[in-house]
Amino acid sequence: MKSIITFGEIMGRLTPPGFVRLRQGLPGTLEVTFAGAEANVAASLSFLGADAKFVTALPHNDLADACIASLQATGMASHIVRTDYGRLGLYFLEKGANQRPSRVLYDRDHSAISLTEPQVYDWPEIFSGGQWFHVTGITPAISRHAADATLAAVHAAKQAGLTVSCDLNFRGKLWNWEPETPKRDLAKRVMSEVLPSVDVLIANEEDCGDVLGIRADRSDVHAGELDIASYPAVAKQVVSEFPNIGIVATTLRQSLSASHNNWGAMLYATQSQTAIFSPRQGGDYSPYQIRNLVDRVGGGDSFAAGLIHGLTCEDYPSLEEALDFAVAASCLAHSIEGDFNHSSRAEVDALAGGSGSGRVVR
Repeated sequence: MKSIITFGEIMGRLTPPGFVRLRQGLPGTLEVTFAGAEANVAASLSFLGADAKFVTALPHNDLADACIASLQATGMASHIVRTDYGRLGLYFLEKGANQRPSRVLYDRDHSAISLTEPQVYDWPEIFSGGQWFHVTGITPAISRHAADATLAAVHAAKQAGLTVSCDLNFRGKLWNWEPETPKRDLAKRVMSEVLPSVDVLIANEEDCGDVLGIRADRSDVHAGELDIASYPAVAKQVVSEFPNIGIVATTLRQSLSASHNNWGAMLYATQSQTAIFSPRQGGDYSPYQIRNLVDRVGGGDSFAAGLIHGLTCEDYPSLEEALDFAVAASCLAHSIEGDFNHSSRAEVDALAGGSGSGRVVR
C-alpha cells in the first residue's frame, strides 16, 4: 500500500466547553486539541486504514512535542521539520448553535511553517513510496514562504508521478502577507499557479467564487439556498480554465442554521463530462439531514479524506461509490467533537449503505 501524503500547518485548537462564548467563558477553561486542514485529512485517512503521512514544520518546544504525540496517536506517519524559530499556531473556536454561527479567531502569525523556506523540505525523500499528495488553499494563505513551499511541493509531486489533489478552501481572515494586494486577488494569483499541477480539485461554490470568480447561478450559501442544477456548469468553467483537472468535487452544504445542515456533494468527471450527486434516493439527489450538529469544523476535510480513500481503494471501483463513501464519511464527522473524523471504514460503509437510523450497536 503506497502512502497518501498531505502538507500544511497544524495548530492548537482552543474551545470553550459546550456552546459558551469566548468573552463569556474567559477567564476560565479552554479545551485544547490539535488540528489543521491537511492534518485533519491525514488523520481521517489513517482512521480509515490508509497509509497516511503528514508533512509540516514545528518548533522545538513542549507544545510541539504534545502536538506530535497527538499525531502519532492517530497511526499516521509524519515528516516534521523541527525549527529553532517560530511557534505553534493557534486558533480559537466558538461553537455556534441555532441561528448563531460558529466563529474562528486565528492566532498563527510567525508560526514555524510560515517562516520555513521551501528548500528545507526534502520532497524527493518525502514522496518516495507515495501515490497521492494533498494540499489546500489555506497553507499558501499563511505567508509567502508557505505559498512558495506549496508550489514547490505540487511541482515535485507531479515530477515524482503522484496524483495531486487540492481543496481550494478560501479563508478571508488570511491572505494578509502582501498588504498592497486585495486578498481575493492574491489568492487567485497564487492558486492559479498551483492548480495547473492538480488532478483532483475540491471546491465549494463559495471558494470558486472567491478565488476564481466562478459562481453558481441562483445560489446564496449565506441564506442556505443552493441551486444544485447549476453546479455542473461551475465545474465545467473550472475545467475550461484548468484542463489538467480530471475531477472537480463540490460539497453541498445547505446551512439552515448552525445546528441544522443538509449535506451532500457533486462530482464532475472531466473525461466523461458527467456530474454525479450523492446521496441519492430513487435516483434523485437527497441530502443527509443533519439536525443535531455536534461540530462542523473539519467537515470538508473529512470529505476530502473520504474521497481520496474512495478513489485509491479498489473496493470502490466506480466514481459513484467513491463519492458515496466521501459524503457518508463527512456526514458522520458532523457528529464528532474536534476536527479529526474518528470514524472507521465499517461505520462509513454502513451509512453509505443506508444504515442511518442511529440505533445502538450491541
